[in-house]
Amino acid sequence: MFGDPKEKALKKLRKELRAGTYSFIILSILEDKGDMHGYAIRKEFEKLSDGKIVPSEGTLYDLLKSLEKYKLIEGFWAEVGGRARKYYRITPLGKKVLGELRKEVEFVNRIMKKLMGDEFGWN
Repeated sequence: MFGDPKEKALKKLRKELRAGTYSFIILSILEDKGDMHGYAIRKEFEKLSDGKIVPSEGTLYDLLKSLEKYKLIEGFWAEVGGRARKYYRITPLGKKVLGELRKEVEFVNRIMKKLMGDEFGWN
């Protein structure tokens, strides 16, 4: 009647886990690749994850707006091939925040390795 509790919990927890992960990945992509428009960022997600983790367009643009709001990235318009597109770049603040987030991700990764061991080949 109310749906599968397992699926409901998984959906919620995956969404929470991915939201922060996606923001980290966006900042990392922009730092590594330079200025990009939203579709190119999405394609880079696809490439990095072999197509397994690709945010929907709505999710991606919501995250880009949020990162802009916190001044971690800035959006700007550029005309390419006669077509105006909104591009994004990481800001100096975004680079500082990304540096701190990398420390956090490394810490969480160490914990995951302890928890998961060789089960996922993380050791």
